Amino acid sequence: MSESQFHNSTHSKPARSADDVTRREFLATSGKISAGISSAFVAAPILGALASEIKAEAIPVQGVKVHDIVMLDALALSAAIKAKRVSCREVMTAYLDHIERINPKVNAIVSLQDRGSLLAQAAERDAQLARGEYLGWMHGFPHAVKDLVPTKGIRTSFGSPLADTVPEHDAILVERIKKAGAIIVGKTNVPEFGLGSQSYNPVFGTTRNAYSQSKAAGGSSGGAAVSLALRMVPVADGSDLMGSLRNPAAFNNVIGFRPSFGRVPSGPGESFNDVLAVAGPMGRSARDVAMLLSVMAGPDDRAAFSIEQDPRMFAGSLDRGFHGTRLGWLGDFGGHLQMEPGVLELCQHSFKAFESIGCKVEAAQPEFSADRLWQTWLTLRHWLVAGGLGDLYDDPAKRVKLKPEAQWEVEGGFKLSGVDVSRAHASRSEWYEAVRKLFTRFDYLLIPSAQVFPFDAEVHWPKSINGVAMDTYHRWMEVVVPGTLSGCPIVNVPVGFNAAGLPMGMQIIGRNHADFAVLQLAHAYEQTTHWVRDHLPPLLKHG
Repeated sequence: MSESQFHNSTHSKPARSADDVTRREFLATSGKISAGISSAFVAAPILGALASEIKAEAIPVQGVKVHDIVMLDALALSAAIKAKRVSCREVMTAYLDHIERINPKVNAIVSLQDRGSLLAQAAERDAQLARGEYLGWMHGFPHAVKDLVPTKGIRTSFGSPLADTVPEHDAILVERIKKAGAIIVGKTNVPEFGLGSQSYNPVFGTTRNAYSQSKAAGGSSGGAAVSLALRMVPVADGSDLMGSLRNPAAFNNVIGFRPSFGRVPSGPGESFNDVLAVAGPMGRSARDVAMLLSVMAGPDDRAAFSIEQDPRMFAGSLDRGFHGTRLGWLGDFGGHLQMEPGVLELCQHSFKAFESIGCKVEAAQPEFSADRLWQTWLTLRHWLVAGGLGDLYDDPAKRVKLKPEAQWEVEGGFKLSGVDVSRAHASRSEWYEAVRKLFTRFDYLLIPSAQVFPFDAEVHWPKSINGVAMDTYHRWMEVVVPGTLSGCPIVNVPVGFNAAGLPMGMQIIGRNHADFAVLQLAHAYEQTTHWVRDHLPPLLKHG
């Protein structure tokens, strides 16, 4: 399916000329603006003007004006730009104004670029459109890249003064995002070297949760998730070693997708050492996530393990039936995982939505020791982090600038033997076989995306759950380890809010390389729940 066919397939009514489309009709049909927008605006008189001449205006959202452009989902924004219903310069202006108002309250976007330069780049995108040079789905999109990903000419800090630099080259995924027409406006904040699911660091400080600024945003893609939830970017890229696309998505009521290993090529650089982390897309709808994946995915000979499948599949329709689909509920891993009260209940309540589309949910348990799985994880993570940060640790002057958790990881890695690492890889292979066996009974697996709700932003990590001490800085996020070690595709979908108004999510795990099928189920679930669309963060309602 071509890009134009995909856009057309999302509308049930026959296409009309630009002269026939009013701004209100356009927003109502393609933007799907969230409930809470004032009814007075909805009832406003139809604007009589050519679509290409309609100027952006602000719409009131419960007492504060939020620009209508930033309230569009990414697919709708892309269609509007391509049809010239809004200019790229208008889009950039709207987003920069919104970022200027919202970002100081959450600290999600860092290294924001010069406004004049960004507007000039947007004007060039408009000139390209006028010449018939459409770059792709992200043409004119403001985009902020995760601050663990090298961006040519733009500061990349990795959340550490020891790595703060301005790269000379883009990562492969940044090359692709730029080639698709996006304009890089800045970076999204991360924990130091991406370690831990709390996005604070000594360079830029702490990122605050989109739904409660006293709470943590999650991580390491915390800045990306908060930027998405608060409409400061249309879509976001992230990466995931230990839930870094899933945990922050759950904490901020958005969708984060961890692809199969090799789906999004890493690098350029070392190809064979890191067999745990992947890059992936985040968005406010499954369709938006799939479209960004169509840009990020695809083979590259600079990445040894990249998957040789056509990424254009992700631009196709996600619609399909799920009657008779079998879902295996892993829950708390037979009582092994401590869960804050309310987490399991919200996930289990979501079963009704899956059942409404024809799925059947049953309890599932793998034939594998949870303790052994955790020890496998500790070994492989120690090994990986020590390999990456060992040189910094070896210099006493630099070592003291590493946070204690990073030092602990490196020290654990230094204690390992080659045999230890080899045995951990073998154990991981056995875990993959246990997961594969589960998939002979089930089509997908379900498990919470986090074990706690967003916690105090001033706390580095939860020290206990239900009175049970967490023995490492990442034990409280153990629930994401089974998915990571499987190498399978996983999406976080929202499951609602607790009594304090804090979000939670659930992981949908699919068979290896079944990325498209996982996104299809996420899309079908989304059509019955609308957690993102119908539950705006308070900052968008009250300022």
